[in-house]
Amino acid sequence: MEVRIDKRYPLPVSAQAAWCVLRDVHAVAGCMPGAQITEQLSDHSYKGLMKIKVGPAQAQFGGTLEVLETDPEARRMALRGKGADKGGSSASLDLHAVIEADASDPGRSTLHGDARLEVNGKFAQFGARMMGQVSELLLTQFVQNFGAAAQAAQAPAASAQAAAQEQAPPAGPAQPAQTAGPRQRHAASELNGLALAWALFKGWLASLFGRRR
Repeated sequence: MEVRIDKRYPLPVSAQAAWCVLRDVHAVAGCMPGAQITEQLSDHSYKGLMKIKVGPAQAQFGGTLEVLETDPEARRMALRGKGADKGGSSASLDLHAVIEADASDPGRSTLHGDARLEVNGKFAQFGARMMGQVSELLLTQFVQNFGAAAQAAQAPAASAQAAAQEQAPPAGPAQPAQTAGPRQRHAASELNGLALAWALFKGWLASLFGRRR
């Protein structure tokens, strides 16, 4: 079963601050609820885990993440993830993400995500409509964490630049400002189980009444 999502999410930070987070795979994984990178296999591939908990039920996917493209000028990144759990379910995700600058406000930007999710096994039984709702809920939580991580990365950089300008000597070459590194670890909570359960319930009701028509 395949689910496609193409959406734009406004961010309360500059395009450069957002890109500093997006280009760091560890930071991106830290924004995804329940996700964790466990091992770096090469410059562009990683091993990781994804945990999802809904009430008493929980699942853990183990798999790989590959960076297919990184374009700093376009602020674009392409990722591919594959994973499976012990129950025989599997999932794969192709994601293209672009940070778009806001022409009217340099302090704001937009995260444009184009994703293709394919699931097999027990999760495919939920149906494309319900899985679409779950995927959108997951992405919404991810964007909230992403925006918070970008704001956290932007604040120290702005403070360091202002301090460097105040302390710079009146003559001589300008001193480079110390900026925060791109790797900002953001501790993301597990996927909101109550919200996910509600999304599943609404999807089940929609499919139930749809069959009765």
